[in-house]
Amino acid sequence: MSGLRGLREWWSARRRFEFCLTVAMVVTLTGLCGAVVMLPNSALPKPHAAEATDAVGQAPATDPRLAEVRRSIEPFGPIVARQVSTGDGQQSLVVGHPAQRIEIDVLERELAAATTAVTEVWGTDWAQASTVVVASSPSEFAGLVHAGAAMSTEVAAASVADPFAPGTRPTGQRIVFSPDAGRRLDPDGLRTLLRHELTHIATRADTRDGAPLWMLEGFADYTAHRDQGRPFADIAPSLTARARLHALPGDLPADAGFTGPDAAATYEQAWSVCAYIADKYDEPRLVELYRRIAATRQTPATEDQILQTVLGLSRTEFIADWRNWLSAQTI
Repeated sequence: MSGLRGLREWWSARRRFEFCLTVAMVVTLTGLCGAVVMLPNSALPKPHAAEATDAVGQAPATDPRLAEVRRSIEPFGPIVARQVSTGDGQQSLVVGHPAQRIEIDVLERELAAATTAVTEVWGTDWAQASTVVVASSPSEFAGLVHAGAAMSTEVAAASVADPFAPGTRPTGQRIVFSPDAGRRLDPDGLRTLLRHELTHIATRADTRDGAPLWMLEGFADYTAHRDQGRPFADIAPSLTARARLHALPGDLPADAGFTGPDAAATYEQAWSVCAYIADKYDEPRLVELYRRIAATRQTPATEDQILQTVLGLSRTEFIADWRNWLSAQTI
């Protein structure tokens, strides 16, 4: 019996690690862009004859978003394109190839609810119309996220956007899932990752490169896990174990921790910071804190000023209170 329990714990930890490692790689991709990039013809498979998209939920051929994606993915084979009603009468797209139909079905089914979940936290001040693409091969995935040969095989999804000037709205935003995302993540994992990436899409206009990742990634993870009924220990198993050993974090997660061997634990800590703020204060103040902290690069001194303004705590007091909250969650 103890062997079976150990196997279950190992499998749960592995799934959480793979999810966090996946999201960690997104840090280097969010905000990258340009016009849609095509790999050299020599690197592409030979084009297939065009096939009709699915009749149910078929995306109109005149949709400019579909036309843009088609230029990148049509050389890789026939296309399946689904239209999904999301938020305030908006229309989102889920696009891929027949071989990824299972993943496309899951994402199509989850997209409306995921959009609502993000809007419930962030508000309606975002497009609420997304483009989600499922790649069929590593080369197609790399081309869609503009990563080229540097693309890591560990990445299961990434959100990208065209460059945009401060004060303007980002364009060309899309979420791209890797060809093996469905093999590595079950439907619950795909749903969570979709909500995480949609949060990056929703907040992109208010986010500047170089802003603290504890806020950016913690907020995306908070929205992804919110109201899914999972206990603290399931979302943050590593943090729970450390807290029970009285090895609580001494500071807010540093950017460097979001990659490398401690990435899973760092993501758990970042999620817990935002969960603490929402629980101890409320979600509107969590959103206000995000907008202020994500607006530019920060230092401990500037974070201190923002925390004083929004929550009435110094940075030192904030960390101490967060640690106390952690202890209470892991008793």
